[in-house]
Amino acid sequence: MSVSKPFAGRVLGTEDATPLEFWVAIAPGEVLQLDDVVAVSRELPNGTTVHIYGVVTQVRARHEGARFDSDVFLIADGVLPAQVSQAAHVVTTRFEPEIFVPPLPGEVVHRATGIERDRALFFDGMDAAKRLPAGLSRDDEPVYVNLEFIDGTRGAHINISGISGVATKTSYASFLLYSLFTSKVLGADALNTKALVYNVKGEDLLFLDHENVGLDDTQRKRYEKLGLHAGAFKSVELWAPPRRGDRAAAPDVATRDTGVSSYFWTLESFCHEGLLPFLFSDAEDDRQQYTIVVQNVAARLKDAIPLGEGAVKVEGREVRTFRELVKLISECVEDELTRPYWAGPAMGQGTINAFVRRLFGAVKHLDHLVRGDVANAARHSIEREAQLTVVDLHNLNDRAKRFVVGVTLRRAFEEKERSGLPKPLLFVVLDELNKYAPRDGASPIKETLLDVAERGRSLGIILIGAEQTASEVERRIIANSAIRIVGRLDSAEAHRDEYGWLPKVHRQRATILKPGTMILAQPELPVPLVTQFPFPSWATRRSEARLAPKGDTASPEGSDPFDGLA
Repeated sequence: MSVSKPFAGRVLGTEDATPLEFWVAIAPGEVLQLDDVVAVSRELPNGTTVHIYGVVTQVRARHEGARFDSDVFLIADGVLPAQVSQAAHVVTTRFEPEIFVPPLPGEVVHRATGIERDRALFFDGMDAAKRLPAGLSRDDEPVYVNLEFIDGTRGAHINISGISGVATKTSYASFLLYSLFTSKVLGADALNTKALVYNVKGEDLLFLDHENVGLDDTQRKRYEKLGLHAGAFKSVELWAPPRRGDRAAAPDVATRDTGVSSYFWTLESFCHEGLLPFLFSDAEDDRQQYTIVVQNVAARLKDAIPLGEGAVKVEGREVRTFRELVKLISECVEDELTRPYWAGPAMGQGTINAFVRRLFGAVKHLDHLVRGDVANAARHSIEREAQLTVVDLHNLNDRAKRFVVGVTLRRAFEEKERSGLPKPLLFVVLDELNKYAPRDGASPIKETLLDVAERGRSLGIILIGAEQTASEVERRIIANSAIRIVGRLDSAEAHRDEYGWLPKVHRQRATILKPGTMILAQPELPVPLVTQFPFPSWATRRSEARLAPKGDTASPEGSDPFDGLA
């Protein structure tokens, strides 16, 4: 092995070297840090040369010659002879050829750069056209994800975990979408590929179509290293719920004046599309007997007669508001004459009362989202015509959020089923996944998300799910995610079984990660990679938008660029 390469040290002889891991004595004047990629070779008796690659996962320093803790003071004063020894722990990632032998003590270890780094991280094995830029390493080298484990070719779905407000989960999900749409990995399919993004916190995602005025030249160069052009999303449509009490159904947003449409469902679509079960989407609802009543009532509502403007006639009565519909349903299930037809035979009064209480409890949260009093209601239907569709939920109660997510997601899934084709792809970005697909219980929205996780790969619908705690999310959804990512984690959460794919040292590091740094695992690479993504080149708030009104300012110079990002 020629020492002309970036020399780092030699394989340590006082620690066991195995095919899976070994220690490197760091040479004087050299430095190895976590995540550095190294290479070492070994000559076999038959003349074969085995090239061994690995990633540094731990580094230690200690005095050689010291016996007691207090010796450090004597050594520092020059009384006791000793010298500092530094060593790095390396986890092997690849053997070329695949002959699994350990490196021998004393073998020269050098930093892997260029093509050797690509070999060590399996980037060379990825189709060049399928290498999705996923961020930068600590030494500002590109980190890639194999698109084949995202688009359904060999796997699908991405899961991101981390503390709210610190892990920058939504920001990283947005970066991955930007990388997908602006790099060349999708090829000719990029034009028709779409994304459905749910905005669950604040109005940060309502400015994705504006360039970020806070982006400096340093961050622009980081995009260039990834082969990306820094800018805003080009094709975006924004949807927000209507203001309460507004007959014109103006969108309920505070920071954006134009470019936002309001969405709601008509009473006609609510009845004919069987949307009633999505009012009962709490996990505990499935454990109640009134779910039988829900299904029976939903079946009866499909017989509603359309009256125009979204209104319907049910049981001979005209209904134009959600409150009126709820009142009519309660009368039908409580009346002794109509109860067997509407609620089902042999339904007890206690079950009926529980159903009615839950139904009336939904009125205050959904009366502005289900209505039959607006002309040309079709223009308030979410159609997903742009490449990126943002559905704002942040002003809604949790129950209304579940309704909107459940209904829109089911519609998207059914459309993909009807098409029967995996292309074009549809990416669904959903934060707070633990609310919609909790580990315990069942609900219509959870069943839809399970369908997406288990069958979405073949249908071309890809879930990018995020949550604070993966331990509270349905196991099958996490298990079906080929790409797993964590940002900053709570220390107790980091040691749960759901993060078994993280080595011990990475679990420790996850508790101190800074915003903008993620730990990423993909099937081809046996070691998770720590990656940093550039500051968003699109606006994440009104003050960052390039077309912001006078008086708004960008983030103060010198402040943390990821401060405040979700």
